[in-house]
Amino acid sequence: MSITLEKSWKEVLEQEFSKPYMDKLRAFLKQEQAQYQVFPPNKLIFNAFEHTPFDQVKVVILGQDPYHNIGQAHGLSFSVQPGIAIPPSLRNMYLELSTDIDGFKIPHHGTLTKWADQGVLLLNAVLTVRAHTAASHQKKGWEIFTDMVIKELSQKREHIVFILWGNYAKQKTNLIDSSKHLIITSAHPSPLSAHNGFFGSKPYSKTNQYLINHNETPIDWSL
Repeated sequence: MSITLEKSWKEVLEQEFSKPYMDKLRAFLKQEQAQYQVFPPNKLIFNAFEHTPFDQVKVVILGQDPYHNIGQAHGLSFSVQPGIAIPPSLRNMYLELSTDIDGFKIPHHGTLTKWADQGVLLLNAVLTVRAHTAASHQKKGWEIFTDMVIKELSQKREHIVFILWGNYAKQKTNLIDSSKHLIITSAHPSPLSAHNGFFGSKPYSKTNQYLINHNETPIDWSL
């Protein structure tokens, strides 16, 4: 795993890359990549940071780990590469958008780069996965790194919207200063749970209203 982190993030997180947990994570990844296919490819592991520099983050949408089938993952949570079928959770995110944001038309693709380029950090808690094996890289060190990402944003920035869907993401609430930021929580958009409080939760309009209230440009959610 070669580290080529976007400049503003590198300044904030550089010390993480010399810590013992990161050495262990590098060794684990090297071993995994020698034996298995690992997603996303190395050059896209830190893609979310490339598209959304530290000082431009307005929103964080936290996922769990990358999609694990061929061609899907490209380093942005919930997003898939062009030409790949829209996954079920993202399809439900689109359904909620269509009722929450006037004029939103459900797109025929699942690539969320446009959001990332506007300041939506599409962050997975775990940044890699073994092909066809969900959660295979959990508890190997990535969570320490991405928890630090959340802490640094909470401490050094103001008025960010953190969108935490499902119980796994909600556990990150204690990393965020709610007096400086907005935390939006609900059920996960997965088909297994979307009807238990995700549908109708209006996270997108709530996000934009908060940004407007703090003199920030709202997100254009259209794709």
